[in-house]
Amino acid sequence: MTTIEVAAEPDLPDLLPLMRGYCDFYEVAPSDEALLAMSRALIADPAREGLQLIARDAQGKAIGFATIFWSWSTSHAARIGIMNDLFVEPAARGTGVAEALIEECVERARTRGEKYWVSAVIENGP
Repeated sequence: MTTIEVAAEPDLPDLLPLMRGYCDFYEVAPSDEALLAMSRALIADPAREGLQLIARDAQGKAIGFATIFWSWSTSHAARIGIMNDLFVEPAARGTGVAEALIEECVERARTRGEKYWVSAVIENGP
């Protein structure tokens, strides 16, 4: 069974390798310190900044994450949620983890009252 929770400070040691895997896929290399600073900014102010979700398998191993940023849409004059990041460990792909993370992102946006939802995921890995 997969569980999905909002990432908190104690999750950062497990979240960092997932973020690194995401960055490696896109062939970018922000420092670990910069990635952790972003995560900590989200943890410190989830109502304003956004949040990260971490997925864990039945044994508690971190197997995926998604990041939602809160923003505005001028064309709709409304708040929106943007899923900017979605990553699942290669061994867990095809098991429904990505779909579960997406569903949780949509639900988090919906409970905030976001009128629109935008997914910025544009590439898929193997």
